[in-house]
Amino acid sequence: MPRLAVFALLVCVLSVAAAVVAFVEGSFLGIIWVLLAGLSSNMAWYYIRRERARKAARQAG
Repeated sequence: MPRLAVFALLVCVLSVAAAVVAFVEGSFLGIIWVLLAGLSSNMAWYYIRRERARKAARQAG
């Protein structure tokens, strides 16, 4: 797995944890953490798909 994908997944997990803590404490700033989790999960998915496409292109050509 690409290093950037691992970092993005780590950010995603940490931001979900921060969102849970924020909502448990009654803070609506957890919405920002949820948005960050969505962004980082999309980034991780992008990097994983890009690496798969590169491997497929190497094998094909």
